[in-house]
Amino acid sequence: MATAILSEHAFAGEIANAVSALNTVRSAWRERRAEHRGLSRFPVPAELARFVEHVAAALFPTRLGGFRGGIAREDDFVAEQLGRAFAILREQLAAEFDYWQRHSATPFDSDQPDLLVRLFAAALPEIRTLLDADVDAAFVGDPAARSVDEILISYPGAQAILHYRIAHQLHGLGAVIVARILSELANARTGIDIHPAATIGPSFFIDHGTGVVIGETTIIGRNVRLYQHVTLGARSPLGLAPAGPRSRYARHPILEDDVIVYAGATILGRVTIGRGSTIGGNVWLLDDVPPHSVLVQPAAVPLHGDAQSNLTARLTEHRD
Repeated sequence: MATAILSEHAFAGEIANAVSALNTVRSAWRERRAEHRGLSRFPVPAELARFVEHVAAALFPTRLGGFRGGIAREDDFVAEQLGRAFAILREQLAAEFDYWQRHSATPFDSDQPDLLVRLFAAALPEIRTLLDADVDAAFVGDPAARSVDEILISYPGAQAILHYRIAHQLHGLGAVIVARILSELANARTGIDIHPAATIGPSFFIDHGTGVVIGETTIIGRNVRLYQHVTLGARSPLGLAPAGPRSRYARHPILEDDVIVYAGATILGRVTIGRGSTIGGNVWLLDDVPPHSVLVQPAAVPLHGDAQSNLTARLTEHRD
């Protein structure tokens, strides 16, 4: 059937050649990666996006779920959303376990996906409580916000944190691929990259948010605020770092309670930013910071006379 349809296509020859060449490349790759031979299932990002939509609707029925049926029927709506979410999650968890089974000599329990769904369900009240605190922190921290509802519905930081809180629970339960896909869905939507293994306390606020990166072993305390293009990163790729527990499990910064990090700051390695500190914009930081510190770049220098004229001329000159 496919050959018959293909014969009528304007690019039939090109498609046939591409199919053959891709088959050759895939076969060569599978020869190098024997564990992928016969792989039939893998978690699907589009399905996990649907899962997040249903969970968000269950967590916030009116604001994110669009429910308008009144308080008396709200629990029925939440139950319906959770039923759909858990069905998707169970299928995606089963796909992830199928993948990992190829790397394990010991068979997984057949009810492992069901167990993880049940454990995730039990964590939903905690997730909702944390998200409420995050949204409240954004409302307090952003004078442009007119309501908490505006923040929850439209702020990219709130959307990224919602995805993170869900993904973090699943990562802790062992569903690392599903969790990672959820974090990348948020990254694609908001430009905010939060690794699901990062530890982030309550009342967390990311203002604007584009370009924020929070690495895997980052620890963030209570009531911390980040601005756009902040990087909480490691100093070298894991494969290039000296072997040891610290290089694996303690590669990223610790931000204690009540820390503010302004736009463009880069904090690398296992350094501690002490409680109540403020890190100014575009600061490059590789060392611990004592509590209640303020770190800034040198102030901008005004130019006068010939220095001003020379710079103005350079900025306005045209080059071939």
